[in-house]
Amino acid sequence: MLAVGSAMMLVQTNLTAQDLPLHQDNSYIQDYSIKFTVPDKSIQLNQVASDRNGYIQVFSSKGLLRLRAGEFLFPGTLVADVQDKQTSDKKISGIGTYENQLVYIDDTAVLSNAWAGKLYSRHSLPEARIFAGGKAFTFLISDGKSLQLIKDSQKLWEGKLAGEAVKDIKYDADNNLFWILGSTSVSLFSPEKKTVEKVLESIIPTCIALSGSRLVVGTSDGYYEMDTKTRKLNGDVNRELPWTELTSVNEVNGHLWFGSTRGAMKLREDGKYDYFASKRWLPSDSVIHIAKGKDNSVLVLTTKGLGKICFQPMTLHQKAMYFEKQVRERHIRVGFNATVSAMTDGDVTTGSMEDSDNDGLWTSMYLAGETFRYAVTKSDEALQNIRETMYAMERLYTINKIPGFPSRSFERRGYKYQDKPWRRAEDPEWDWKSTTSSDEAIGHIFAFGAIAELMDVPDVRNQAIMLIDTLMSHIVKNKLYMIDWNGKPTQWGRWNPEYVNQYKKNDGDRKICSSNIMAMLQTAYHFTHRDIYKNAAFELMEKHGFLENLMRPMREIGPASDGASEHEKALADDHWNHSDDEMYFIGYWGLYRYAFNDTLKAKYKEAILDHWQIERPEKEGAWNIFTAITGTKEFDLKEAVWYLQRYPLDLVNWSVMNSHRKDIKKIAPNFRWQTIKEVLPPDELPIERHNANRFGLDAEGNGGSENSAGDIWLFPYWMGRYLGVISAPEKENERLKN
Repeated sequence: MLAVGSAMMLVQTNLTAQDLPLHQDNSYIQDYSIKFTVPDKSIQLNQVASDRNGYIQVFSSKGLLRLRAGEFLFPGTLVADVQDKQTSDKKISGIGTYENQLVYIDDTAVLSNAWAGKLYSRHSLPEARIFAGGKAFTFLISDGKSLQLIKDSQKLWEGKLAGEAVKDIKYDADNNLFWILGSTSVSLFSPEKKTVEKVLESIIPTCIALSGSRLVVGTSDGYYEMDTKTRKLNGDVNRELPWTELTSVNEVNGHLWFGSTRGAMKLREDGKYDYFASKRWLPSDSVIHIAKGKDNSVLVLTTKGLGKICFQPMTLHQKAMYFEKQVRERHIRVGFNATVSAMTDGDVTTGSMEDSDNDGLWTSMYLAGETFRYAVTKSDEALQNIRETMYAMERLYTINKIPGFPSRSFERRGYKYQDKPWRRAEDPEWDWKSTTSSDEAIGHIFAFGAIAELMDVPDVRNQAIMLIDTLMSHIVKNKLYMIDWNGKPTQWGRWNPEYVNQYKKNDGDRKICSSNIMAMLQTAYHFTHRDIYKNAAFELMEKHGFLENLMRPMREIGPASDGASEHEKALADDHWNHSDDEMYFIGYWGLYRYAFNDTLKAKYKEAILDHWQIERPEKEGAWNIFTAITGTKEFDLKEAVWYLQRYPLDLVNWSVMNSHRKDIKKIAPNFRWQTIKEVLPPDELPIERHNANRFGLDAEGNGGSENSAGDIWLFPYWMGRYLGVISAPEKENERLKN
């Protein structure tokens, strides 16, 4: 048996950027959406356009519409545009741009208010609604049947597509040609030769766009690319999109954008697609038209309104400051880090903060994040956040009369007592929630340990150490159980070896319980120096095999074997528990940093890296950054930064669907619940905490709640800053004061 009791305790030293890889926090592009809905559902939306000034107009069945109000998370509306009555009073039938100015077509002319209103080129197609501008204010127009080439009110040519309707026209400036989308073909019109030539037949095209020397032709099942000079197709139809039923295509700011019946897509440089679907991005997933907006924005018109997708340079620190504000403004419930629920269609002003079974856990993760923030910045704001959060955490222990027992939560009387876990507090104004689990216990010890180690504020540090001792005294005194109001162990507050070792060796509960209790006992001894904790830890390792339990490789964790008894099957997991991952990693802080000796520390590092290896496909930002505590130089820092950068600013729980996508490679059902070969970016997935499966593709949220960034985002970011793997923001070389 390994002799682990004799070596001296280690003196902890912080890692620095010289020890580990470092991400320089330079600006990246953060995307978010501002949405505008159309109140009158009878209005049919057709086109959207924006001029060089950023003035946006939507052409609809009720004429021209403009944007009213609207900001991130607070949608605006589309209303009748009466700003220029001389235009809006006309019988506008189509809208577009020419030389980055708004241009219109009505029953009489192609016209604009730019160029001092001089553009007013008459035509003779009373039902004209399609047009494109060519060289020197020449326009090819159509009413869907006939075509006319006009300039300065002169008809230069007139004709038709043989046997089919005209659906769209695009001008190719490089070749001085007009590309015409027909109902069953794509044709070319030469304004010099005055000829129409069909160049692509035997397909049913739905949309066209020009992108450099390519013509992109969308269909109801993917798209084709054609060389505009040779007029030859570049290969077969491309169906590697998230969704292939295309309705619109356009090149915006050098990127191809596709609209479909199930969202919008941007083609990236690596050949993959960013997918913009759900109300996180769009009023509806049924896209009608896509156009360029000002300041690199993209305008996505849908059947229910407009999504203005913005792309803003931002550092991770700037994102952190936005999320710090989000948490403090609407996610602090009596000191706890809380979710806003019961919202109506994503409106954060309609919801209320809710208690949670895991108030102590989610709040511990936020508290740890603010502790890391204070350690890095010495921010007065972070210190005050810590103090207020610690008031709530300490009250979990004092609101009930059980010595050392932490409540799950507490709430003002009259709101929750009818629910079974709730108990009356001695204070007649309050109720408290019982049945506290191991999730809360390990979260408390992690956060209190971080405070005790990193805070240079004596009263806060002493408060944390007192709470560590309070909780662990209760657990050790009660034979490694948490004892509830009824004198019985809670369902999950159990680390007693008789309980833990009843599980089969390949069961996750046996490993997680052993790992967590060792972390908790080590933390308690490290800061209190009470031998009772050290003795309990070594007894578990040397007499009950807890070191062997926690060192068991993750690849051995699995379901019950075919020959297992019914009792064994009842105890065994039937799938991987991602909440256990969360408990493991936050426990690793105390397990590794407060290890009793070098021998154990080396063992713990081995266990942590073994766990990290199996977690790598999820690209979970917090777990990758956590792994850096071991000093390993390989912990997927790039993927951790990707997670932080790609996590959406919008933390509303919208309904998100991805299982229909054609650009993902699904894999067979498995114990870890990995559904596809490669995990999707966070901004394309449902909003989830760190205890969720990042391979979960769908969720029914309906905009009913908003998560706090406190545990989801701020926690891993500030930990990365403290560990020295994420730098201060660009151009900032002195300590931050905010």
